[in-house]
Amino acid sequence: MTQAGKIVLFRFPQTDLSQGKLRPALVLGKLPGKFDDWLVCMISTQTHQQSAGFDEFIQVDDTDFKSSGLKEASVIRVGRLAVVDVSVFVGSIGNISADRLVRIKSRLANWLLQS
Repeated sequence: MTQAGKIVLFRFPQTDLSQGKLRPALVLGKLPGKFDDWLVCMISTQTHQQSAGFDEFIQVDDTDFKSSGLKEASVIRVGRLAVVDVSVFVGSIGNISADRLVRIKSRLANWLLQS
């Protein structure tokens, strides 16, 4: 069962809509409506691509790193969003803490309200 805070695997699309590589993504939440569509954001080990003050680092010594299922320190790319049907998820590898999820959602909501 998919839920907010899970880390799933799927082929995250490139910005030119070409098919991307299989990679982890954080599930932010289910969109309202009758479809099984979910808002997700990309996770990358390319930490140099981090957008300071917006993206979220998850490091190996963080309390929720082990439960995340990630293999190395990563950046949760809050600005790299996609809406996808649950059927495209290849599987789930873990989850992040509730506190981290709230922090990420708050950061995204604050950015949207300021734009």
